[in-house]
Amino acid sequence: EIVFSLDLVESDRENGGPPNQAEEEEPEGEASDGEEDGETFADMMKHGLTEVDVGILKYVSDHKGFSGILKERYSDFVVHEINKTGKTVHLDDLSIPADVEECDVLTDEQKQQLGELQLFKNKEDSVSIEVMEDTKEKRTLVHKAIKTQFPGLETKTEDKDGRKFIVAYHAAGKKALAAPRKHFWPKNRGSFCHFVLYKENKDTMDAINVLSKFLRLRPNMFSYMGTKDKRAITVQEIAVLKITAERLAHLNKCLMNLKLGNFCYKNHPLKLGELQGNHFTVVLRNISGTDEQVHQAMTSLRQTGFINYYGMQRFGTTAVPTQQVGRAILKNDWNEVVDLILKPRPGAEKEYLVRCREEWAKSQDPEAALKKLPNKRCVEGQLLRGLSMHGKKSIVTAFSLIPRNNRLMYIHSYQSVVWNTMVSRRIEAFGLKAVEGDLVLRGTHVLSAEEAENHSIHDIVMPLPGYDVIYPSHHVGKGYREMLSADGLDIDNMRHKVKDYSLAGAYRRIIIRPSDVSWSVIHYDDPRISLVHNDFEKLENKPAPVFNKEGKYRALRMEFSLPPSSYATMAIREVLKLDTSIKKQTQLNTTWFN
Repeated sequence: EIVFSLDLVESDRENGGPPNQAEEEEPEGEASDGEEDGETFADMMKHGLTEVDVGILKYVSDHKGFSGILKERYSDFVVHEINKTGKTVHLDDLSIPADVEECDVLTDEQKQQLGELQLFKNKEDSVSIEVMEDTKEKRTLVHKAIKTQFPGLETKTEDKDGRKFIVAYHAAGKKALAAPRKHFWPKNRGSFCHFVLYKENKDTMDAINVLSKFLRLRPNMFSYMGTKDKRAITVQEIAVLKITAERLAHLNKCLMNLKLGNFCYKNHPLKLGELQGNHFTVVLRNISGTDEQVHQAMTSLRQTGFINYYGMQRFGTTAVPTQQVGRAILKNDWNEVVDLILKPRPGAEKEYLVRCREEWAKSQDPEAALKKLPNKRCVEGQLLRGLSMHGKKSIVTAFSLIPRNNRLMYIHSYQSVVWNTMVSRRIEAFGLKAVEGDLVLRGTHVLSAEEAENHSIHDIVMPLPGYDVIYPSHHVGKGYREMLSADGLDIDNMRHKVKDYSLAGAYRRIIIRPSDVSWSVIHYDDPRISLVHNDFEKLENKPAPVFNKEGKYRALRMEFSLPPSSYATMAIREVLKLDTSIKKQTQLNTTWFN
């Protein structure tokens, strides 16, 4: 009986001072998990999903499971991105990088004079700068520095009494004054500022929304390689177009739960999926397993690995699972899509969402339902705005007001349930060895009986359904067709009228062996102390946690690295042999607390 703790966000803020203003004014839409008080959260989860609902059924190891508490505090779950060069990303430097070359060419006094000249505040119509060390390189640097930092000024070199001066003047009298550009960007500086984002208890999109609000940017000016868990401490790289490191660093003063650092300028943004993976440090508290059980479980994780299921996070926590919306999109049943997103649903939700849904059910009037929402940025708000702009006859257009990543999340979530279900079936049928009819990634082909002898389960992939994949030739392959037709979909026709919703499909390994696996059992006395020394604490020179060998509680601290889009919760599920869904955890948890 694993327990997902329902501690309130308040207890996570113990060390953090008052909650941040920006958070307080921004009621979030769908994903308000964990921020309710324990009871309503538990209530809500009665209607949530369990692992079985999304096809997560099997284990690969044969050790005996034991109990532990996962994510009792979000600081027990720490994620560091591994970038494409294989380096683990850390936040360990808050300094601001100097601009190339032009740093020390001009003195502050000269900059002030040039700035005044640029704005016609000087009595004279030029500024002369004496060049002490007269080399051509030095003169070129000064010419360049003036022209890049003070657009609209021209320069020339003059000799006066054997001394060299560089004279700055207006190019063509007053008319040609280019208003000094407020956000001027030197040519030799990369257009993208890359930085490391350290965040606590926020998902990546939320964090980017907060940053874009403070910088007054559109969220799509930011790029990243992958989204990271909400209920965790995560460290990842982000890039933003033409915003200086100074402006970004300044945000550290006004943001709670987010820290920015390790700034540098580059010429390219980041692309989704460009990472090598993620490194996890996870603490399971209050474990019941003996040291021997723990050793067995962790050795199995290191040697055999775990089933690469899509984890529960993929399917949302609300009473309407994202895969149902995805299925309706793929079926082109747009009334159903709107209905699923907007209809009243069981389970606790923020009061204004409940009122918004009731209004929609009663009047089907998007304007009236919108009025009930204080924040129009949630999915419901975006869809309603679309409906009020484009009318109920153009649902596809209305739906496209929801950001593209969110829309695609629905159909990916449907694909994921199919994949999970089929993999459970494959392992049930053939166990942990490669068999005839399985697929391998190299050249994507179906194994013959003979080839199967020379492959291990670690080579085997299964397809996500789509128009560009092949299926296993054993009976599990037929299972795909059956499952899709039961859902009203034709596996031979996965192209969609709307190009965005055409599914090409993809291949995913069915078993993952984590790398860099290590673990220790630690004893501690105070359940409130953090058991992982994180980047931010190190920056603040806070001491690392000290473990008391005689402590009354035992915890399992484990570290491992996974490839992109493999779920740490699924690795942990294999260690504990327990259901990781919040619903199950909550049931256990509420019984555990009462």
